[in-house]
Amino acid sequence: MPLNSQPTTSHVPLAAQIKAITGETACDAALEWLDSMHTAEDAWQRCHRGDWLLWFLGCMPTVDRRQLVLAACKCARLALPHTDDVRVADAITTAERWCRGDATIREVCAAANAAANAANAAYAAYAAANAAYAAAHVADAAYAAAHAADAAHAAAYA
Repeated sequence: MPLNSQPTTSHVPLAAQIKAITGETACDAALEWLDSMHTAEDAWQRCHRGDWLLWFLGCMPTVDRRQLVLAACKCARLALPHTDDVRVADAITTAERWCRGDATIREVCAAANAAANAANAAYAAYAAANAAYAAAHVADAAYAAAHAADAAHAAAYA
C-alpha cells in the first residue's frame, strides 16, 4: 500500500499505512495526530514535532543514516543556548564528525553517554531545587503553625 499525497479513500488510516511501510508504530500522541491527516504530504507539511519527522525518516530503508544524523544534529544544536555543559555540544560535534568519517561509533557512544550523564545531573539538580523549595514551604507552614499556637496560648491567658 503506497504512502502518497493522495487522500486516503480506503478504510486504511494514514497511521496504519505508515506502520505498513516502516514496520514501526508511532507513539500514541503521534498516532492520534495522524488520525487528523488525510495525506502523507499533509502530515509532513503540518507536523509540529521535528522528532516525529526524524523518527519517520529513520524508519525508511532508503534514507542515508549519516544525512539523518546530520539533520538530528542541526535540531539538537538549537538546544545548546539552554545549557552550558560542554558534554552536550561535544556529543553533537562527535556525531557530526562520525557523519564525515572522522569519528568511530565507539567515540559517538562515549560522547552520547557523557551527554546523558550531563542531562541526568541537570535533572538531579532540578529535583534537588524542587525539594529545597518544598522544604522551604514546609518550614514556612511549621513557622505559621508555631506562631498560631503561640497566639492561641497567649489568647488563653489574656
